[in-house]
Amino acid sequence: MRYIIIGAGAVGGAVGGRLAEAGHDVVLVARGAQYAALRDRGLRLVTPDGPRTHRLPTVDGPEALGELRAGDVLVLAVKTQDSVAALDTWGPAPVAGGGTAAERLPLFCAQNGVEGQRLALRRFRRVYGVCVWLPATFVEPGVVSAAGTPLTGILHLGRFPHGTDDTARAVAADLAASRIEAPVVADVTRWQYAKLLANAIEAVGGVIGSEDGVALHDRVRAEGEAVLAASGMAYASAEEQKEARADKIRLVPLDGSERDGPERGGGSSWQSLTRGTGTIEADYLNGEIALLGRLHGVPTPLNDLLQRLANDFAREHRPAGSMPMSELVRLADDAAAAAAAAPVTADDADASAS
Repeated sequence: MRYIIIGAGAVGGAVGGRLAEAGHDVVLVARGAQYAALRDRGLRLVTPDGPRTHRLPTVDGPEALGELRAGDVLVLAVKTQDSVAALDTWGPAPVAGGGTAAERLPLFCAQNGVEGQRLALRRFRRVYGVCVWLPATFVEPGVVSAAGTPLTGILHLGRFPHGTDDTARAVAADLAASRIEAPVVADVTRWQYAKLLANAIEAVGGVIGSEDGVALHDRVRAEGEAVLAASGMAYASAEEQKEARADKIRLVPLDGSERDGPERGGGSSWQSLTRGTGTIEADYLNGEIALLGRLHGVPTPLNDLLQRLANDFAREHRPAGSMPMSELVRLADDAAAAAAAAPVTADDADASAS
């Protein structure tokens, strides 16, 4: 199998680099400065084993590859807000022997949240969900660090919306040989919704700093858990996640990545703000919880607030962690008080009861 990594950033670069180290055929897909750096200098992957530079085929679109191969595996690793553009680009790509990528090739969505795979299933016939637990950082164009050891990451994967098959098992075997554990599960969304709760909390760190928001974490998580309970969404328990991960991933400080690496608390939201990309995944993380809350009549004032603040920070290029904790706590208290004081309408009551 040849792996085409669509979005060779932090997660995509780490997965692609590890697969290449294990001898697998890998193509990296990137844009802008990242594409230029990967094309000209290769992928520099910094891990506890030491840095390695991988000179891999790098393209900015399917045209550069000509026809795709029947045995290709597409790995979608772009931010969720970039999914539609990527899917619209790669879906119509021709495959040797006839048909298109959307019709014939498997697509693995290695993304945060759950929306990317929904978007993919509108276009692709064979979609696989991936719950990503892989601490990695986009350090600079062409350089990615992955601080986990002895495993680089754990990726639960399975067919979306449910099920398993031989393709999932074959990909899992390749990942396992590449220092990435990949349990194949029939209920991958259970793991993704559990990760969603953690991703929603990340917005706290992005706004006020990774180590200062502990007081709000429990409140944000409780709000998310109430929404998942009301919507009937099953998710893996904290105990189940702990057992699955055990001590398989230990983070090691890496030279050249301390300024914004995972040991710094640099989750996805933090990294987007630190890089000043102008966009962030909040609409698909905190916004997913807000959406489910509105669908099922559960107020989500804290996630509403974090979604708005994260988007404001990204749009205005405000530094990650620059809001004082006291200010965020005040805003959170005000939002919760306003939600509690809001009158319950007949429509709200009907939604809660349904």
